[in-house]
Amino acid sequence: MTYLAPRQGLFAIILLVSFCLQTLLLVISTDQQLSNSRALKGEQMVAQLIDEARLSLENKDRVSLSVIANRYTSEQDVTRILIKDNNDDILVPVGNAPMQQGDTIRQIATNGDAVIGSVALTLKDVSKGEIIAMQWPFVIGTMLLHLLLWLIYGYLARPTKEQINALSRDIQELYRDQYRPVDQRGYDRELERQSMGQSASHLADSQVATDNTANATDDEVTNARKFNVHNEVNEYLRTQQNQEAGSDTDNLASASEGSESEIADTDGVASQVASHTSKLSATRSVDSVKVQVVFHDEFNMLERLAPAQRLPYLALCTQLLNQAVTELLRQPLLLGVSAMNEAHFEDNGASVVLKADNSHAKVALAGVMLAKLYLMLNKIIHDKHIELSRFALPAKAGVSDDAQSEPMTHLLQSIGKKEQLLILLPNAGLKQISNHIQVHNIMRPTTVYERECAIFDGANDSLIQRLADVRNAVLMIEDEDEDELHI
Repeated sequence: MTYLAPRQGLFAIILLVSFCLQTLLLVISTDQQLSNSRALKGEQMVAQLIDEARLSLENKDRVSLSVIANRYTSEQDVTRILIKDNNDDILVPVGNAPMQQGDTIRQIATNGDAVIGSVALTLKDVSKGEIIAMQWPFVIGTMLLHLLLWLIYGYLARPTKEQINALSRDIQELYRDQYRPVDQRGYDRELERQSMGQSASHLADSQVATDNTANATDDEVTNARKFNVHNEVNEYLRTQQNQEAGSDTDNLASASEGSESEIADTDGVASQVASHTSKLSATRSVDSVKVQVVFHDEFNMLERLAPAQRLPYLALCTQLLNQAVTELLRQPLLLGVSAMNEAHFEDNGASVVLKADNSHAKVALAGVMLAKLYLMLNKIIHDKHIELSRFALPAKAGVSDDAQSEPMTHLLQSIGKKEQLLILLPNAGLKQISNHIQVHNIMRPTTVYERECAIFDGANDSLIQRLADVRNAVLMIEDEDEDELHI
């Protein structure tokens, strides 16, 4: 029988690790050598290109520069050549560097002491796969060498017949040493059992007579006990019947009490479900909407702002929102909609409540238009302030009816994003805005309100034009107010 070498699998793992390390070192060393040679070659090419293109670069002759640069891009290692003038304007871009990245060598072109431009040459990176493909004889030879070592180890490290015989003798001696004493003790115990069995047989003969007399007395006792056992069983059955009757009456009383408590609990749960359903009822009418505008302040910058800067900024936002309400409600489309309060911005934002004066007023559409109008105004103000290095914050808005104003506040805090408009309205409100506005639902909602909430996704051309006209009117009023303040 042929035996395998000991731990041959572990030796194979060691050889595999050795092969991987050798291949890695080969790739690293080859890459370093190629990088150095390509860097020297690139510097020489850049210097030669500057010498050839110096006259064309002074005259900014793009045609001649393109012809010269194209000769160099025919090289295999060159992916792009970028020639710029002394004002850092690109004169000639040649090559396809966006498709192939690599090292870039830049050098300034001079004519005497004057700088006439610069040349940037990009060399292609050599991939690891190309290096392995270049060194394939070494990689395959190393793999065959490691495989040969594994086969030689498996052949030479096999145990010989002398080693196997010696191992078997050692195992037999160990077996004898462990199990011979046990067998001897077992033999002694068997002798003791036989002697004890003989003595027990003599004792059994002497006890037969006494056993016969004892059996006669036991029969009498059992016959006497039979009658008593029957009486005890009958008495036990009677007591069990009495206990079951009493427990039935107790269970009826407790069941009646439990049914009363369950009815009370059911009434409480029903009231809670009714109150929750009233908030989410899709058939609820829309007589008024609440527009909430909050700042998108991720780093709580408004709280850290000095009052001398925060209060004027909040006053500007308040003035913008109130003027937006005034100008928007003048639109004929929103006839019959009026504002119930005057907005005032605090650190947590501001809110405006719009109501419908008649059944034909589109109060839901007015709320969505007001929210989108303020987001358009705030974006212009924010960009202008940032351009002037002043403090400003982006905003986000939400539109809901009175029953869902509190859930809308939580939605703005949890899922609201910058410049985003959330809408949480029943079916009557959604029907008002369906002909003018497109919305989409929230992906992967986690609550009931997130499932019912919609996000503003766009509007038709006429509505966008209306909002743009109102925005321009508000900004013109704002500019006139600023001019009066300057005067």
